[in-house]
Amino acid sequence: MSSTSETGIVLMNLGSPDSTNVPDVKRYLSEFLMDKRVIDYPWLIRKIVVDGIIVPRRSPKSAEAYKSIWWKEGSPLIVLTKQLQAAVKEELSDVPVEIAMRYGHPSPQYAFGKLMKENPQLKEVVLVPLYPHYAMSSYETAVEYAKEIYHKKQYPFKLTIIKPYFDDEAYIDALADSMRPYVEQDYDHLLFSYHGVPVRHIRKGDITGQHCLKVNDCCNVASEAHKQCYRHQVIFTSMLVAQKLGIPKEKWSVSFQSRLGREEWIQPYTASEFEELPKRGKKKLLVACPAFVSDCLETLEEIGVEGKHSFLEAGGESFTMIPCLNTNPSWVKAVSKWCTEIKEGQREMAV
Repeated sequence: MSSTSETGIVLMNLGSPDSTNVPDVKRYLSEFLMDKRVIDYPWLIRKIVVDGIIVPRRSPKSAEAYKSIWWKEGSPLIVLTKQLQAAVKEELSDVPVEIAMRYGHPSPQYAFGKLMKENPQLKEVVLVPLYPHYAMSSYETAVEYAKEIYHKKQYPFKLTIIKPYFDDEAYIDALADSMRPYVEQDYDHLLFSYHGVPVRHIRKGDITGQHCLKVNDCCNVASEAHKQCYRHQVIFTSMLVAQKLGIPKEKWSVSFQSRLGREEWIQPYTASEFEELPKRGKKKLLVACPAFVSDCLETLEEIGVEGKHSFLEAGGESFTMIPCLNTNPSWVKAVSKWCTEIKEGQREMAV
């Protein structure tokens, strides 16, 4: 059924294996880890390391991890992204909304094609990367992949991309709203756990070439580098949310999860914090994962299962993982607000 809308929306998330079967997990891991913005080694070295070592070793274990969190409807990340799509559609009844994934299905090509087929008068597509913070291995790779397909296929519509929204008021309000019921309960500490990146990526992403990890307290010293500095952006998000919720500085902290390989990644590591916090008297723990807007393997299994076990084994008494934004009404309104502003000619949220 075609419509007369001149604007369409694509919500773009990370992606997921098609199933929990080892071959599907292998295929997904290979596509993900062969991405030059995830493992930025020369192609041949990447190919040997990824397809020769990492994927064969990790696939069976990852398949088991996926099985432990898989829903009857499918991958939690895909299901939740579809639920967000439905919620935004309901909020913006006259604007078509599709979803796309950086890895796996559906692809940006499928989403763009469906929008064009069903909306003959389409003039602009607003791409909403479901990554609040700029990182080479998340926001950047999703955007560049979508742009590559857009230019290759020479679509007639204009592609407008939402910029990182780590400090946007609507996003911070949504995050605070989603966390408020949890921080109103009794707890000792709130840990903001973000997906980690190699230290090398932080230095490589420094657009000034002379700020990140070179200037003392670099994340809190104003710089153009912050536009693409993941470390600065996640710290800033945490600070804004803590302020919004009235959480004192001594009661929250930031850490980084999902480390891969032996090189140095940004610290402190979440796994280490789970072991250390009980020793510091932080026995009742809340954990939020704002790098993800949809719950997925990294939140449900890595934090909700493995992390909880580690923390309790280390002497913790209670562990609560705060769900991601998912379809929180304030989050749905934030996404809808940005897209409506673009549609009405306001470009503040556009790259």
